[in-house]
Amino acid sequence: MEKKDPFRPLDDEAHALLATLVAVDHAALAVIDPESGAPSVTRIGFAWLEGQAFTLISTLSLHTAALDANPACGVMLGTPEAKGDPLTHPRLSLEARAKVADKAAWRDRYIAARPKTKLYFDFTDFRLVRFDIQKGLLNGGFGKAFKIAPGDLPN
Repeated sequence: MEKKDPFRPLDDEAHALLATLVAVDHAALAVIDPESGAPSVTRIGFAWLEGQAFTLISTLSLHTAALDANPACGVMLGTPEAKGDPLTHPRLSLEARAKVADKAAWRDRYIAARPKTKLYFDFTDFRLVRFDIQKGLLNGGFGKAFKIAPGDLPN
């Protein structure tokens, strides 16, 4: 018996959902702890700028050290609403590689997208990181799963 593919082809509804999900202001970041080799997850600020994913993180944080040791990471976007089963709420999981971005070149655009970061953007221990998206999974709720390629994401 042939196994049924659980993933749907992308449609207009899925593209609209992607646009909503990349507009969030925070995300969960999964990294590999370089000391223990275990996965570690943290919450980060997030900005989708000109079709690219960014975060501003302190070099003092453990997840920055983890990304320096191994830039492979996972980023999850989406927040469950107050009511209903959290598993029915949309989310986007992205596989990525973290790369240090040109902080000065992106400063005005990042701060315009996330104004509260103006308070600490210029601190010397903060760096701007761009996530080079490799692939992703969009889950729009039960029975609404889509494989995502980098070209499927909004500009």
